[in-house]
Amino acid sequence: EVQLVESGGDLVQPGGSLRLSCAASGFAFDIYGMSWVRQAPGKGLEWVSGISSNGGTSYYADSVKGRFSVSRDNAKNTLYLQLSSLKTEDTGSYYCARSRAPWQIPRSIEAGTLSGQGTLVIVSS
Repeated sequence: EVQLVESGGDLVQPGGSLRLSCAASGFAFDIYGMSWVRQAPGKGLEWVSGISSNGGTSYYADSVKGRFSVSRDNAKNTLYLQLSSLKTEDTGSYYCARSRAPWQIPRSIEAGTLSGQGTLVIVSS
């Protein structure tokens, strides 16, 4: 069974930083691309970032480019998202997702499979 457990969300002031983690189990983590998606209060899901299975290639939504950084540690079966220069509009629940097939990089909501509860990020002064 695929399990993805997100953590690291917190209340942070505008301009602050956070690192989110996603612990994966139940599948061969090192052959799947992964992604982060988020959902602001009262809004739909937004794709944030995707990363290749070996971590060598990554993509970002324009809204977070230059401020967020995705990485992974395949030895620890863990995906990360470093959030910097946070804005109030970054507030929301953040979820990790696995690509639907091995070796793919999820670059949209539809390209990934969510199975975690998410972690809440609140950016507020």
